[in-house]
Amino acid sequence: MKSSIHPEYHDVVFMDTNSGFKFMTGSTMTSNETIEWEDGKVYPLLKVEVSSDTHPFYTGRQKFSDRGGRAERFMKKYNMKK
Repeated sequence: MKSSIHPEYHDVVFMDTNSGFKFMTGSTMTSNETIEWEDGKVYPLLKVEVSSDTHPFYTGRQKFSDRGGRAERFMKKYNMKK
């Protein structure tokens, strides 16, 4: 195996932004945000919109959030009225 051509593999915490569910796994992704995990160590935090906690394929049921659709978020972000 050649040295210094592979990305660094380390532990990271993924957080589902819809439910707040967090899980730790290994990844090559990095982030400027960090979080203190249950073991007391600090890990990079990566936020995702859908995880096994909220995806209907894994849960067997649909979980709805009050975030609204893309159009509603755009209108709210730019303070536009319908």
